[in-house]
Amino acid sequence: MRVIIQRVNYTEISINNNVHSSISKGLLLLLGIEETDTPNDIDWLINKILHLRIFSDENALMNLSILDVQGDIMVVSQFTLFASTKKGTRPGFTKAAKQDFAKTIYYDFLDKIRLKCKLNIQSGLFGMDMQLKLLNNGPVTIFIDTKNKE
Repeated sequence: MRVIIQRVNYTEISINNNVHSSISKGLLLLLGIEETDTPNDIDWLINKILHLRIFSDENALMNLSILDVQGDIMVVSQFTLFASTKKGTRPGFTKAAKQDFAKTIYYDFLDKIRLKCKLNIQSGLFGMDMQLKLLNNGPVTIFIDTKNKE
């Protein structure tokens, strides 16, 4: 799994020009899934995200987690995180999981993160064309890959 984590002041997802979901202060998670992902990847990634200290404390130092600030989380499926641009100018997506598997992992991720914390967890709709509006805070953007544990 790969995730782009963005610290945001606000995020809104629209589908077919209708607002589907929105959050205020918190994290936007763009989640990429590959065929080799397992429940262990989900658990490891959720633990890392929930405890990642990227919110400022009273001294303006990044010492607080999403749990500490009781922020919101928006999760969006993003298969393009597995784009390969090695050949030519059209990205290839062979490392991205097939739709049925990815959908199962995506919804398992949502179920598990909701069970792990009592935060407001919102999401996009898997496989849909969505428009995202966001106000990045910082900006702070972090990339994590569960296969490299970084």
